Amino acid sequence: MQANSLYFSHPKWAKTYFDACHRDALFKERWQAAAGSWTGKIVVDVGCGPGNLLANLGGTPKLLIGIDIAPGSLAMAKAIGYIPLLADAHNIPLVSGFADLVVVNAALHHCDDMPKVLSEAARLVRPGGLLVVDHDPQLTGWHYRGLGLLLYKLRLGFIYRFFLRDLYIPDEERLSALATEVHHQPGHGVTRDLFLDTLVPLGFEVKLYPHNNAIGAEALQGQSGKPPHWRYRIGQLLSGINCWSADAALTLMCVATRRAADSETTLCSRPTT
Repeated sequence: MQANSLYFSHPKWAKTYFDACHRDALFKERWQAAAGSWTGKIVVDVGCGPGNLLANLGGTPKLLIGIDIAPGSLAMAKAIGYIPLLADAHNIPLVSGFADLVVVNAALHHCDDMPKVLSEAARLVRPGGLLVVDHDPQLTGWHYRGLGLLLYKLRLGFIYRFFLRDLYIPDEERLSALATEVHHQPGHGVTRDLFLDTLVPLGFEVKLYPHNNAIGAEALQGQSGKPPHWRYRIGQLLSGINCWSADAALTLMCVATRRAADSETTLCSRPTT
């Protein structure tokens, strides 16, 4: 959490993240298909960073609370319309069941205890409300082994520095960013069981959509999109991962609807996806 506060409060690094990340048309289309319009809704953005979601998706929420551990990011989010709340996502100081929409974008994998953060976000959703989680690495797509893992370990100091210069970032910034990526590395990431085992007992109907980021609304129709950049495909191939399979998708999106109060007791088993 200290690493997140440091990196996302840095004036230059936070501004770069705000300008460059989650700003494309396909990202916007996918999110609008999953979450609908924010206008008129009570929205909580957990791990809001400098406010990338609102900046890309737009809308005029009835109430928009942005939760983050980085004061610098919250100052940027406030400037574009968020009500900032400096808080640890593992223990959110808000009442339960008041939000129409809770969103968690590219934030779970930055947190030590992903099930705890997911359950805290879910706790805020009102009956009939929606929880949308996206842009966290899918464990099965990043489960590098053998030569794939070796290349992954060599990428920063050797491959990016000498062969893929457009991907190279100065050491201080790169190492600071990596310190925040607790679960964005081989052997880590989100899984179907994480979402199902956490959310179904809390009264949610859960739908999961593996995708490769560069895809719009088709992700919610069961399409993963094109295989990832060739450097990821090489790592997957050398690790015995079929890069055309759903398990190889880099991200696993979760769209979960909390059952209305009068029907919550009917939920007796978790759904298949």
